[in-house]
Amino acid sequence: MIMIEKNSFRRMPLIVAAAAFAASALYSAAPAHAHGDVAPQPVDTKGLKALPDGDWLSSNPYRGNKKAIEIGSSAYNQNCARCHGLDAQSGGIAPDLRELGTNYDDYFIGRVRKGVHRNGVTYMPAFQDTLNQEAMWAILSYLDKRHYELEGKDLETLYSEDDSKQ
Repeated sequence: MIMIEKNSFRRMPLIVAAAAFAASALYSAAPAHAHGDVAPQPVDTKGLKALPDGDWLSSNPYRGNKKAIEIGSSAYNQNCARCHGLDAQSGGIAPDLRELGTNYDDYFIGRVRKGVHRNGVTYMPAFQDTLNQEAMWAILSYLDKRHYELEGKDLETLYSEDDSKQ
């Protein structure tokens, strides 16, 4: 015969609430740890002007270049979309990269090269051993296009920036 203490049922809601809290705490912590688990994928940058090895530029040499935007779109989807969202539209896990604009080239390249690490947690992996400078700038060229679209700016203005570099 099983004996159930009279007060056991009164404690049940407390036990269920504690278990639910523990489960939600573990679940909400998971994205922070899983955030940096993307394995960087190499990118084919054929068709882009080669940049000097080891001499990292501080501004995007491909801004407005349609080929760079095409390569950057593919590279973004392979390496960035998992955390930063499809079409660079963040779902809230990571920053919305469409909002970078064209004044943060050096900031962007530094983050992509070195990754983002805080308190021993990797929030974004380093890509400098996988992606070359051309691939990183191509991704930024794609993000520039997405920024123009977000702001409702004329894309021909962006494309003309490449024409002026010829």
